Amino acid sequence: MDFDSLAALAGFIAANFVAALSGALFRPGAWYASLAKPPWRPPDWLFGPAWSVLYTMNAVAGWLAWRADGGTWPLVVYGVSLMLNFGWSGIFFGLRRMDWAFYWLVALWLSVAGTMLAFAPHSRTALWLLAPYLAWVTFAGVLNRAMWRLNA
Repeated sequence: MDFDSLAALAGFIAANFVAALSGALFRPGAWYASLAKPPWRPPDWLFGPAWSVLYTMNAVAGWLAWRADGGTWPLVVYGVSLMLNFGWSGIFFGLRRMDWAFYWLVALWLSVAGTMLAFAPHSRTALWLLAPYLAWVTFAGVLNRAMWRLNA
């Protein structure tokens, strides 16, 4: 692996790290602790490790698609997905708007699915690395909706 490829991988990791910072900027806090939650919600400690794995897989997927030289469009869709991911924590935890956050997650889901479709012709590995991310965003959407309903 040459220097340019390693530098690009570092760039994809950095971009995902920036997206992950949203979770650190908007901590759940007392408001979240006071909310009614469905009994099937995972424990709080699971979210950090799960997202760490997903962000790593997402970074590698982006890098693989970049290496396959699939053009600009797949990486634009990928970037939109990262921006939507960054925004969710601010809406849910910062603004405390579970309703808006749910619809934001729908947009995030569509962007992840779109990224998978955009990556598919260029790297099957990149496509499948995003499958757990799509599954987790699906679960997050169901959880967000359940909490919205429980706390309306």
